[in-house]
Amino acid sequence: MITGRSKKIADLHESTVIAQRYFLKWLHYSFNQRRNSTMVSTSNIESTPKSGRKVYTAPGMRSLEFEEKKVVSFFEFWPTWLIYLPVGLQWLILSIRYGSLTLPLLANPKLPLSGMVGVPKSELLEQATGCCEQAILPWRIHVVNTESPELQAESLMMRLKAEGFTLPLVCKPDIGCRGSGVKLVHSLEQVAAYIQSYPLNTRVMLQKLASWEPEAGIFFVREPGQAEGKIISLALKYSPYVEGDGVHTLKQLIEKDPRASQLQHLYLERHADRLNDVLADGEAYRLVFSASHCRGAVFRDARDIITPKLTDSLNRIMADLPEFYYGRLDIKFSNEQRLSEGEDLEIIEINAASSESLHIWDSRTGFIEAMSALLLQYRTLFRLGAFHRRRGFRTPGVKEFWRRLQSERNLSKYYPETD
Repeated sequence: MITGRSKKIADLHESTVIAQRYFLKWLHYSFNQRRNSTMVSTSNIESTPKSGRKVYTAPGMRSLEFEEKKVVSFFEFWPTWLIYLPVGLQWLILSIRYGSLTLPLLANPKLPLSGMVGVPKSELLEQATGCCEQAILPWRIHVVNTESPELQAESLMMRLKAEGFTLPLVCKPDIGCRGSGVKLVHSLEQVAAYIQSYPLNTRVMLQKLASWEPEAGIFFVREPGQAEGKIISLALKYSPYVEGDGVHTLKQLIEKDPRASQLQHLYLERHADRLNDVLADGEAYRLVFSASHCRGAVFRDARDIITPKLTDSLNRIMADLPEFYYGRLDIKFSNEQRLSEGEDLEIIEINAASSESLHIWDSRTGFIEAMSALLLQYRTLFRLGAFHRRRGFRTPGVKEFWRRLQSERNLSKYYPETD
């Protein structure tokens, strides 16, 4: 029997869905108009060819090609608050429908806040056993102490060397997201400098460098009551390169590149000491190490790679991570064929409730499609949270969310510039 209150909530939800649809269409139209009237000036840059232009890609990755009008999507670098405005509206409506504001923070019930914010990476990785633990690239935690950074680095590297770790290593904060504070360190001095960046008692993670450069973001969801999960998104992650010609400087190559030319603010300061260098003909120069979108990495929708073999492989891996239902795996792989077969996979990180389906940041993905995928993710979080609440798990409080959010924000002030 439908009560008056239930009918009102259902009507409110239906009205909100309709309002969201028109709101998204309005955003799409208004910002497309704004983009057309405020295009980036390229008066000092050689024009990009109107036909598709291939750029350098790492071995094992499919070729990357840009078209003049689809180098960067019009919403790709909007501020986070604007992108998530429809999500916030939906969250409020679903909170009324499900009777809880924090229900999504229960989607992965063995992880505080489902890993939404302020949760150490190590807290999830430590839960992995068997196949999952074997698939994750080896990592260790160092807690910044009162010794000098040099002494900490020396003793740390002695311990890591005894455990089979060798330089270069990847350093990153144990609490952080979106590739913040990630550094590739090649020497003891660089390890010491990384440790020096952080205040006392901060936890930093050191991880073995992957065997291969190709990387994918694979979004995995296990629906309520299901023994196995499914892949709802797969995107390839390209670290941007420019390729030398023996004539132009690095700065000129960035200005000529179809995408890098529109993201110069991300690259010029980072490579200030080499901007006037002329790269040799055919020399590939990597602009960023961390394949993070906000650092200028390129994402390409690759859902066509999803196969039963890959899905089965991920299910075998994720079966050894207890009570994990929702999140994105950032995975290194040798080549596309082996990825589709679910072989040669090295997990860098497992991102939980705050992660995104990366195909939405493909410059060829339409605005409505991207927002629809994002809204679907958060409806899934509510659905999973409701399932676990029925199982007897308690929803976290708003105070706990706020405390962890502020803790991560305070720590982020110390993050070094991401490589």
